[in-house]
Amino acid sequence: QLHLVESGGGLVQPGGSLRLSCSASGFNLTYYAIGWFRQAPGMEREEVLCISPSGASTTYADSAKGRFTIVKDNSKNTVYLQMSNLKHEDTAVYYCAPVAGACPGSPFGSWGRGTQVTVSS
Repeated sequence: QLHLVESGGGLVQPGGSLRLSCSASGFNLTYYAIGWFRQAPGMEREEVLCISPSGASTTYADSAKGRFTIVKDNSKNTVYLQMSNLKHEDTAVYYCAPVAGACPGSPFGSWGRGTQVTVSS
């Protein structure tokens, strides 16, 4: 059973940085593309970034370009989302999920609890 756990969220001021972690258990991340998604209150869940199984290629939503980076550490079975220059509109619950096929792809499996990121002064 695929199981991913998100962590690292918190309260940060505008312009600040955070690193989120997505840890896998029960399966090997080497074989899956992984996407980071977010859902703000009253909004649809959107895919922010996605990384290929090998980690060699990534895709970014326009909102993430230049500010967010996704890194895959297959030795730790973990995917990281490094966020910088955070803005109020980045406030959301962030989730990770395996995606079908290549990035950007459709997530599959059950959603985890996510991790809350709040950008506020």
